[in-house]
This record gives sequence, C-alpha cells and structure tokens, in this order.
Amino acid sequence: MRFTLLSRRTFIATALAAGAALPLTNALAAPFASERITVRTEGSGPDVVLIPGLNSSPRTWASTVAAVPGYRYHLVQVSGFAGQPAGANKEGNVAAPVAEEIARYIKEADLKGPAVIGHSMGGTIGMMLAARHPDSLSRLMVVDMFPYLGMFFAGPGAGPDKVTAVADQVAAGMRAASPEQRRTNANATIAGMVDTESMRAGAVSDSMSSDADVGIRAYRELIVTNLIPELAKITVPVTVLYVQPKTVPIPAAQFDAAYKGAYSPVKALTLTRIPDSAHFIMWDQPARFQAEMKTFLNAR
Repeated sequence: MRFTLLSRRTFIATALAAGAALPLTNALAAPFASERITVRTEGSGPDVVLIPGLNSSPRTWASTVAAVPGYRYHLVQVSGFAGQPAGANKEGNVAAPVAEEIARYIKEADLKGPAVIGHSMGGTIGMMLAARHPDSLSRLMVVDMFPYLGMFFAGPGAGPDKVTAVADQVAAGMRAASPEQRRTNANATIAGMVDTESMRAGAVSDSMSSDADVGIRAYRELIVTNLIPELAKITVPVTVLYVQPKTVPIPAAQFDAAYKGAYSPVKALTLTRIPDSAHFIMWDQPARFQAEMKTFLNAR
C-alpha cells in the first residue's frame, strides 16, 4: 500500500493526538550550550554526574564507568582543561561559575536528583553545588578533596590575608615557569598523585594540553576558597573518600582529625580513609573505589 500524503498527515495527527506517545519535547529540545563546560552521556539508568579535577578530563572516570554499568553517566569536561578551548573560563574564577553551570545543566536536562561524584577540584565543585543548589542532587561523593586547602598551604589558623598572599605566591611561581619547566613539573606532580605508573601518561597529557592560565587561576581559587562555613547548608548525604599524601608526614590520627573536623558541619556524612593509594583513588585502588561507589549509589 502506498503511503500517500493524506496517510502521512493522518499518521502525524494521530501521533500528536496521542500526546506522550511521541517524545516531541525531547526531540525538539535544544542541546545544552555552555561556554564553561561540555557534558556527554554514557549508559542508561539512574543519573550520575561525574566531575573531574584540575587540568583533567573524563578519562579520569573511564575505567570506573566501564566497571560499574547500570547508570546514565553525565561526564563533565571543564573548558580550558585537557585541550578544550577556555571559553568563558578565560578570565576570573573557574570552579564557582562551573558549579553554577552544572546546576543549570541538571535543571535544563531535567535530571531528577542525580548523584554527583567529584574528584579533587571536581569535589570542590560538587560541594559548591550541594551547598548552593541543595535541591539539584540526591547525594554527593567527594574524592580526595579538603574543603579549605588554605589550611594546608598557609597553616592551621592562618587568616584570609595570609592565605591569599600564599596563593598569589604559588600562582606567580607557576606563571614564571617555562614550557620545559611546566612539563617537568607536570610529570613530577602526576608521579606524586598517581601510584599506578601505567595511568600517568594520560594524566600528564591532560595536564599539558590544558590552558596554563585557566589552570593557574583555578588552582589559586581552590587555595583561597573556604567552603567549611557553607557545609552546613548541604542537606543531602555526603560520602568523602580521602588519602594521606606522602608529602604530609604527620601522624595518621592527626590527619584524620583534620578531615573529621573540617567536614563536621555536614549533617549526613560518611568519611572513609583509603590506604595504599595516591590522589587518583579510582586508578590506584580500582576495586576498592568501585565497591565504595556502588555502596554510595545504592544507598538511595
């Protein structure tokens, strides 16, 4: 039978009359556009937003996503990192406005209470999101990030002026580095952050293909940003996985107490130290990380 113009019109009219039978809203919706982030999705199931760290990319999560199926992962890429043009991150702060863009993405994509997992700077962004947009997510996992890095850089009890001065000094030193020094520094930094040698090359590549100015400004922002006073605003459960860096040779109990004290304003907190791992826990202790992530995602 020929599919005539009349029959086509009849088919379309019937489909329109059926309403929900044809997902026209989704089909016609404009794609999310941002000058600060891009987001791609993988898989199907409950929504999980994954935010990588400073000078990193979604490759941070690749092995984890493959090992933990059954979810729709929303993989965030921050503009200016890992080869993505800087866009609106070419000046000013980075983490705070990116948190606002992720909140906008969650709203425009009509995600209903996604879980959010952030590594390093991504953890800071996750805390900003949870404190400033508490209704946008159902739970938060912070992977190896302290809510106020200024305490480590300037010392416990240091005032904002001292922290700012230290942050400015760190940023100035980074800006003064030659391209050769920058590569040397990147290799040394990643070696300290990733124990698994086979995973280091990708992290170095992401770092070296990042916009240096964006990374420096973001790093300075992380040092001076104190999120501890905002943690009480977080109403969703928070899981924090952390390691003690080899460069912080204080007793384990003292280090644990610092984390416990800093995160104490969080109302529903699970705080877990991960032994025998550097900063990229998902690479150095993949089985343990995946188990912790499954527990986190299943606790709904």
